[in-house]
Amino acid sequence: MKINGSRLMNSSSLSPHEITLNRPPWVATTLGSFLIFTIVVDILGNLLVIFSVYRNKKLRNAGNIFVVSLAVADLVVAVYPYPLVLVSIVHNGWNLGFVHCQISGFLMGLSVIGSIFNITGIAINRYCYICHSLKYDKLYSDKNSLCYVLLIWILTVVALVPNFYVGSLQYDPRVYSCTFAQSASSAYTIAVVFFHFILPIMIVTYCYLRIWILVIQVRRRVKPEFRPKLTPHDIRNFVTMFVVFVLFAVCWAPLNFIGLVVAIDPGRVAPLIPEWFFVSSYFMAYFNSCLNAIVYGLLNQNFRREYKKIIISLCTARMFFPESSNDAADRIKSKPSPLMTNNNQVKVDSV
Repeated sequence: MKINGSRLMNSSSLSPHEITLNRPPWVATTLGSFLIFTIVVDILGNLLVIFSVYRNKKLRNAGNIFVVSLAVADLVVAVYPYPLVLVSIVHNGWNLGFVHCQISGFLMGLSVIGSIFNITGIAINRYCYICHSLKYDKLYSDKNSLCYVLLIWILTVVALVPNFYVGSLQYDPRVYSCTFAQSASSAYTIAVVFFHFILPIMIVTYCYLRIWILVIQVRRRVKPEFRPKLTPHDIRNFVTMFVVFVLFAVCWAPLNFIGLVVAIDPGRVAPLIPEWFFVSSYFMAYFNSCLNAIVYGLLNQNFRREYKKIIISLCTARMFFPESSNDAADRIKSKPSPLMTNNNQVKVDSV
């Protein structure tokens, strides 16, 4: 049944799968083109990130295990849920059945929760590296780092299980997606927004504030003649992951804000949310999955160089083999410059 978008929330007698929206053709064309661009950049960009870390010894460190994990989280939505959304846009409705809808909704949740948990893990990693560097090597050995990443994904899956009991994974014709239904349960929606967005944002903000405060304090207190040199390259390496965090927060904040507002009184508030704002917030959140690889290429020299090498060598088998160079000078050159305080050795990490 076709229905106007403004009357959607009042059509409770219809199953969401039975509802199609009566929209101008340019809306579906615009959203479809936007999603195609997101999928292409998401897949190509995040594969570049993964191959870059695999090939380049300078990038194979404990911190970048989380970067690869974040790239995997972004890839998940591009290979299954987003293509199904495209099919839904083309057919102006969901005709793929209940099972595909649940899988698509689950994988979307897996991606977004996995992303924010990995971003939180990256922030804690940077905080330990700079503010507690004497303990860093013990805390973030290769084995421990892999365990932390595994823990992140276990927590991500556990966080998604309640959706199947609440019945909150539903098709929403406004965004052509099987996704989290904010009006399914007010209490659950508030819990999701707090534990999967607000709390991680607070933790990440705390970590980065402590890092900046400590670095500024150290640079001001050390005598000029003994002050360690922080190169622009060092600063850019740290800023890279901060930018990734800010972009995630900006892209997902509108949708989480809508969730909190709707949770107050779903029946009364949900119909008042402008459709254009709801749809824009969703597709802006979708767009975030393709941004991280771009940020790495723009702000991190090691990633940028490796991107170029991979693109140049795409037609050769060399692309699939990591660098074999054991040049000691390269290792020394890539080592972050240290800052010393009375209690800690402070370092600026490279991504």
